[in-house]
Amino acid sequence: MKSEDLDDIDLRLLDALQRDTSTSNQSLAERLNISPPTCLRRLRRLRAGGWIASEVALLDPVRLGPLLTAVIEVSLDRQDAGSLEAFERRVAPDDAVQQCYRVSPGPDFVLVVTVRDMPGYQALAQRLFTSDANVRNVKAFFSLHRAKFAPRVPLPGPA
Repeated sequence: MKSEDLDDIDLRLLDALQRDTSTSNQSLAERLNISPPTCLRRLRRLRAGGWIASEVALLDPVRLGPLLTAVIEVSLDRQDAGSLEAFERRVAPDDAVQQCYRVSPGPDFVLVVTVRDMPGYQALAQRLFTSDANVRNVKAFFSLHRAKFAPRVPLPGPA
């Protein structure tokens, strides 16, 4: 299914789920002015079609105690396709890596990581950067305050 195959109800349903995935099927159906069976059928179709990659709980980091979040620029010595893919395969599975972007221009990658503390960051740096002979430069920016975090993505057309 392509994005042009989504109708307004599909888009509104996806938008509602991006805001709160815990909303009941009954509430979603009422909000969209469709029957609960139709809503459930559409949800199943959107899940099966890969439109919903996963449904997760976003935890409140303040309640979890002190955490250290860093935005990290990584430059590699070799930027051939194999080297870039190898770096991605190594860092992406690490639990501390929340986001990994291949970027241009500038560094080769930008990572967003969260660890418990500075020793946790040092262990991550050793694990992901120091032990990789292809990593040329690492520049970490440590978050002092998070003003916004919103994983919502823009949807096509009016939603």
